[in-house]
Amino acid sequence: MIMSEEQVQTTAPEQQNQPVFSIEKLYVKDLSLEVPHAPQIFLEAETPEVDMRISTESKAVEEGFYDCNLTVTVTVKLADNRVVFLNEVTQSGIFRIENVPEEDLKMLLGIACPNILFPYAREVVSSTITRAGFPPVLLAPINFDAMYHQAQETPAAE
Repeated sequence: MIMSEEQVQTTAPEQQNQPVFSIEKLYVKDLSLEVPHAPQIFLEAETPEVDMRISTESKAVEEGFYDCNLTVTVTVKLADNRVVFLNEVTQSGIFRIENVPEEDLKMLLGIACPNILFPYAREVVSSTITRAGFPPVLLAPINFDAMYHQAQETPAAE
């Protein structure tokens, strides 16, 4: 199809203003595993308590590029409060986001990006814990939409 010069000029600026959202890079930013009471802890028959904490943060790296971090901390303790293991993973991603309104940008960084990162963080947690000699910890899906909206309401309540 051949376009007139006038058609080319009108479509080019419209395409430049289209929203852009893409994954540029996914990577593990930080990974740690501590088994402070090994090897004795492997002889314990007691069922431990599992505590999982999740946090997210995002920042602009340069114009149109954002670094989003999802940190998952899994702490497993026995009833006497001895730590079986502590595993912390920060799964990160660089995302290209352009031509998006500020409110939508905050939601992309607080909901969409963590949703993309979570399966990767879940795999790293499971793999790391298994390699340490423990049964895998399979993390349940997280509702980042609810987390985002709860975080937005908290400052208003204070």
